[in-house]
Amino acid sequence: MAFGDSFFKRVEEKTSVDKDTILSLASKLQQNDMKNEGTLREVIQELSKMTGKEVSKEKEDKIIEAVQNDNIPKDIDKMI
Repeated sequence: MAFGDSFFKRVEEKTSVDKDTILSLASKLQQNDMKNEGTLREVIQELSKMTGKEVSKEKEDKIIEAVQNDNIPKDIDKMI
């Protein structure tokens, strides 16, 4: 799935996370097992710090469960 600059601009406007940071996190996920709980927790915590949004342990657990069970939206562009 290819993302255009308009996608990254919308994400940056909503989250203050720039394109380079997003691509860096994506690369990290590609180099690791996306279903690995440790990797997922690390990425969630990193995103939480970058966006200034606190993620509770309960919410983090739900995100990890959704990713591990392939229960995530396929069309990310519509989420933004």
